[in-house]
Amino acid sequence: MRELGRRLAGLLRPGDLVLLTGELGAGKTTLTRGLGEGLGVRGAVTSPTFVIARVHPSVSGGPPLVHVDAYRLGGGLEEMEDLDLDVSLPESVVAVEWGEGKVEDLSEDRLHVVIERRLGNGTGAGGTGGGPDAGGQTGEDHDVRRVTVTGVGARWAAADLTALG
Repeated sequence: MRELGRRLAGLLRPGDLVLLTGELGAGKTTLTRGLGEGLGVRGAVTSPTFVIARVHPSVSGGPPLVHVDAYRLGGGLEEMEDLDLDVSLPESVVAVEWGEGKVEDLSEDRLHVVIERRLGNGTGAGGTGGGPDAGGQTGEDHDVRRVTVTGVGARWAAADLTALG
């Protein structure tokens, strides 16, 4: 998931909105950690569950990464507006975990990443990988994931997403 995030970062530019969908422990934060590495941002990319959003400035002159966890937000775009994401979006890459049905109105152009995870690895070492989106090592490295990346809007109409593998 981390490597996929690094590859995905190479396609992103300021103003891009990335929605991350998947169950607890699917790898949304791990993928976002890879985005941060690929974008060359400062600070450890960790789950923003309790702070809702974190901004990671670029150390390489690229766009900052705004990492949002909308899990605890239930009010849709109204609650998201309190985070001023619409102000951050034009100059940043905004990655939103649990954003489906909540942030689509922020941009007509967005990338939707759906992560499906098969629990267990066939060797009896199931586990949840260290907790919700922790990116831990307990069995998660062996769990199989199917990732679907879908571009929405004119920005992604001609994009070649096959480079992601």
